[in-house]
Amino acid sequence: MKRRLPAILTATLLLAGTPFAQQQQPAPAPASQEMATRELEAPANFRSKVNLVLVPVIVRDKKGNPIGTLKKEDFELFDKGKPQVIDKFSVEQAGSHHVEFEPAPPAAEDPNAPPAPAPMEVAERYTAFLFDDLHLTISDLMQVKIAATKHLAGELVTTERFAVYTTSGRVNQDFTDDRDVVAMALKSIQANSRVAANRQGCPPMTFYMADMIVNKNDPFALNAATQDTLVCANIDPSQPGALQQAQSQAKAAAQQTMTIGEADMRLTLQNLRAVVRRLSTMPGQRNVVLISPGFIVIDTHSDVTEIIDLSIRSRVSINSLDARGLHLIGIVPDASERVFDTGASLVKSGYDRQDALAGSMMLGELSEGTGGLLFQNNNDLTGGFAKLTTTPEYTYILGFSPQNLKTDGSLHILRVRLKVKDSSLALQARHGYYAPKHLADPAEEARREIQEALFSRDVLRDLPIELHTQFFKGSEYDAKLGVLARVDLTKLQFKKAEGRNLNNLTVVAALFDRNGNYLMGSSKLVEMKLKDETLQNKTRSLITIKTNFDVKIGGYVIRLVVRDSEGQLMAAQNGSIVIP
Repeated sequence: MKRRLPAILTATLLLAGTPFAQQQQPAPAPASQEMATRELEAPANFRSKVNLVLVPVIVRDKKGNPIGTLKKEDFELFDKGKPQVIDKFSVEQAGSHHVEFEPAPPAAEDPNAPPAPAPMEVAERYTAFLFDDLHLTISDLMQVKIAATKHLAGELVTTERFAVYTTSGRVNQDFTDDRDVVAMALKSIQANSRVAANRQGCPPMTFYMADMIVNKNDPFALNAATQDTLVCANIDPSQPGALQQAQSQAKAAAQQTMTIGEADMRLTLQNLRAVVRRLSTMPGQRNVVLISPGFIVIDTHSDVTEIIDLSIRSRVSINSLDARGLHLIGIVPDASERVFDTGASLVKSGYDRQDALAGSMMLGELSEGTGGLLFQNNNDLTGGFAKLTTTPEYTYILGFSPQNLKTDGSLHILRVRLKVKDSSLALQARHGYYAPKHLADPAEEARREIQEALFSRDVLRDLPIELHTQFFKGSEYDAKLGVLARVDLTKLQFKKAEGRNLNNLTVVAALFDRNGNYLMGSSKLVEMKLKDETLQNKTRSLITIKTNFDVKIGGYVIRLVVRDSEGQLMAAQNGSIVIP
């Protein structure tokens, strides 16, 4: 329960530089052979596709209900005010990510054979609760923990799995269907805000105020902190150098708060990204519920855009719950904060309002940019959890390829609107993106595309493949499971060179448990240099690539992904097996 989040999550990201199976690679096959298969530590190098910017859009009527009847022609998309051609258009519908399995082969008609095991119930919805313990106050944390516990005690679908993480990384409960385990994880969460302690220091200092003093050189913020210091440090203002002493102490407090606040800000974004990556490896619907009072981001806004990009590509929606409920920050004085100077208190209340607004805007940006929702200014936190764990019924995905995109890291403001003007309709869409600072590496892009296919659970049929399984029990507890991919080579595209037909197949097989957690996997490259007569021979043109796994007795979900290098086509199928 107290493990660090990034370390355990990194171990699951097998295609991000980690091999599926640590095996020795055999020597390359002789050139005279028509086909050679070897283990891969990374998928084969494919030609990279044109960069595509994806923009999720939700359209609601005046009652707040999502609308799913619009077409591509109904939308207009602008990048820095310039109209763009919508190259990709799809409508994601709630419940459409049902995991489709290949039918199991018929059982042999043996009257003495034991009855077939019951089919597994496989998870199809995943919700990760991410508690922002680096910014939550003790009182706010207590309220949201109670609300989350009430929500989990209600009637939930049996195919939904929950996980609990914190932005500090101190609580890390992976996906499970055991509600008691999730409840215990919730109880263990504690507030870990180091900046909050500085609000009780001398002078009281917030991260926002520290930024105004250290980075913005705001004279009003510095003067307010100086006046507070004169009182709380018992400095006689009539003494020579008293003002300079108080000002130096205020600047030191601001610098200290700035250092702590920046570290917490970066850790918050780092672990939010890690949770999104963890969810990207799960099948079905994927939701993050970020429970936070809001936080500000300084000089690292491109990191936020990268998280939004990753979420969109991975079909992960980030939903935000403002843990403050109905709040009047900066309007009603905070009773928990000491007042040293009345004038300074009035100035600081204005900064508190701006701080609260900036924090809420960050939560809204994460939610709107990924097709999620923001629940704020409402004390029905239990209802908020129920609302945020429900996937919007319809989400439009618009994609466009920026023309003449400069790799300068600049901000591109996006705007989406409907061609038909209807004031009763409300649009929620991504606000912008940052241009890349360098060209994407084709090999890395290929790895990313295969990883997305491996963990998406969508069935792809661009290539003609069949998935078969077989097992052999070595003992009462252990077995060897074989996953077979059968491919019809006559349907592939080949490149002709030196009288041979060239193409490479990358075959990736992986095993998951019933909760969707990755267990093990393997990646193989089939290098083909085929003669014409081989392709024309129907028998020889059907190949089978087998992957063996040493497993324990039990049930497994199987994922098979095959992709070729010439046509850049992909096939993906799901299977399940119970070894009794």
